[in-house]
Amino acid sequence: MLARKFLAEVIGTFTLCFMGCGTAMLVGCDAASGGGYILTALAFGLSIVAMAYSIGNISGCHINPAVSLAVFLRKGLKPVEFLFYVIAQIIGAVAGVSLIALIFQMGNVTDMTGGFGSNGLGGVNGSFGAGFLLEVVLTFLFVTAILGVTSDKFKHGSFGGLIIGLTLTFVHLVGIGLTGCSVNPARSLGSAIVAAASGNSDPMGCVIVFIIAPLVGAAIAAVFYNYLEKE
Repeated sequence: MLARKFLAEVIGTFTLCFMGCGTAMLVGCDAASGGGYILTALAFGLSIVAMAYSIGNISGCHINPAVSLAVFLRKGLKPVEFLFYVIAQIIGAVAGVSLIALIFQMGNVTDMTGGFGSNGLGGVNGSFGAGFLLEVVLTFLFVTAILGVTSDKFKHGSFGGLIIGLTLTFVHLVGIGLTGCSVNPARSLGSAIVAAASGNSDPMGCVIVFIIAPLVGAAIAAVFYNYLEKE
């Protein structure tokens, strides 16, 4: 069963990064072309919707180490399962970005982001503090929505996947222009690894922000939601 969950998380994270980062690479994410924000936000959000109804019944469709951490802290995953989920998510992210990068290279298509959809701090003028705080807040909002939708105490029926996808779209609308919006360590690491392998200038320089901040935001969300669910 764990092997099937592992494969589901690889495929789900692959899809998220292939479609989300691929859209960002194609349309760009600068303030001068705000339409690119909306398209990229929708690509990430719709990827979640598609995968939630495809692999949600297999692995829960975490496709994000921050989500897996929150579930783990709420005792929904065993330590070994959590480790396997994170490994699967990183593999899926690297594979997704690598394949879309290869397609762009073969088709001589310009990457409008200049870094395979990788996250950065340009929108906050290089401020690690501002970027960290933003990612903590956005991840907290996103993961809190997930915990609410999937809570055994508060049922939301078959609309859960749609709500989660729309919430990811929602946080991307403000996050893209500031940090590229991570809220997902695997997605950020995948883009950074591919960018580094392609000779992109210092793509790993600030990736630590996009690994730690989402995990912090998810941990806070788990503690917060545990409190909300108490009788």
